[in-house]
Amino acid sequence: MIALDTNVLVRLVLYDDEAQARAVERLFIRARREQTPLFVADVVLCELVWVLTRRSGLSRADIANALDRLLRTELVVVADAATAENALAAYRAGKGDFADYLIREQSRAAAVTEVVTFDRALKGESGFRVL
Repeated sequence: MIALDTNVLVRLVLYDDEAQARAVERLFIRARREQTPLFVADVVLCELVWVLTRRSGLSRADIANALDRLLRTELVVVADAATAENALAAYRAGKGDFADYLIREQSRAAAVTEVVTFDRALKGESGFRVL
């Protein structure tokens, strides 16, 4: 198994540097051929969404679709697929950042009752308490 850094996934999603994007494509092809899992850490998912939100001009729906495609890609492995998918569904429907929803989903898995935040975008969302 190998781990992917955020910048690798940004190149793949945005295709803003053709040489690097093609290198990532070759990496995925080789991983498929050799059946090598590609690990994407939770922090990489959060950074990817942050970069795409702040730097790409993509809509929230486009970002959610890109994340969905990544999570469904053969051999891509995350720490907890159900948690990531629940966070993605909440991000798709909500107003908060993907990282907020991932925090909430990880907290729920740890039997935490609420996430306390100053983020007003999360006001009224299940599992959050805005101070």
